[in-house]
Order: sequence, then C-alpha cells, then structure tokens
Amino acid sequence: MQSDNQNPKLLISACLLGHPVRYDGNGKLLDNSLLKTWSDEGRLVVAFPEIMASFSAPRLPCEITGGLSGDDVLGGRASIVDSHGKTETAAFIQGAELALKMAQDNNCHFALLTENSPSCGSSFIYDGSFTGRKTIGMGVVTALLIKHGIQVFSETEISMLAKAL
Repeated sequence: MQSDNQNPKLLISACLLGHPVRYDGNGKLLDNSLLKTWSDEGRLVVAFPEIMASFSAPRLPCEITGGLSGDDVLGGRASIVDSHGKTETAAFIQGAELALKMAQDNNCHFALLTENSPSCGSSFIYDGSFTGRKTIGMGVVTALLIKHGIQVFSETEISMLAKAL
C-alpha cells in the first residue's frame, strides 16, 4: 500500500466534477484526464463549501464587498452579501471552516478550487459590485486553506498542481 506522501490527496471543488452546487444550480465540469486518474487512485476529497454551510442550489449570487478579499472577510474587514444585499458572511466562513476540517481530516496538502468564487477563487474574485467586474483576490475557503499550509490551485492551474503532487 502506498503512503500519503506517494499518493497525496487533494481537496477539490465539487462543481469541478460537475456537481450542480454553484449559485446558478449548475456545475463547472473540468474535463481533464488527470481528474479521472486522481479519482481512480482515490486521491480526490470532494468539498461542497456553500452546501455544507446550508446554502441551496440555485441561490442568489454573492460577492465580497468593497473589492476586498477572503483574508479581509476572515479578519472582519469585509463582508459577503448576496445580490439583494443580505449579509451571508457567517455562512461563508462556516463553509470555509468545514472545508478546512475536511482537508485536514483527509491529510490534504493541496486543493483544486474554482476561480472567481467568493469561496474558492484563488487569483480572481468578483469585486462586490455585482457588475461582472473581477479583481485580484481570493475567496474565503482559499484564504483559510492557505493560512493552514494547504496549497491552492485554480482549474486553470491543473498542470501546475500535477507537478506539485
């Protein structure tokens, strides 16, 4: 049997596997042979951060306010609101904490998360204006995972993740 160091596990956004958990009730299937290989090897730990925090799918879109980032949300300097102005910060933090626990319980040192999300974005997120504008930043899950030593990659960085594994 291989050790975890030879066959490390990685946390993956459920939407990247086609699960209909995004705010619009859809998945964001990442069609890549590496995912099948990693799945066949038992390396994928599938996370549904918003669903684990009791959101439904579909739901109203949410963004981090003020062009800020996940670190700002965790530090209490920003909030996450839905498109009707309802604050959803606590639920997003809860989802991030549950995703972190899942990663730690499964000894994940890597994560593959979907870009642009207020939870999972790793390079870009929406700027909080609900106008479709993006800004450099990361979501709450990404910020919390990185804070705990887990390397995060977006779906556009799967080849970099493969090298890191």
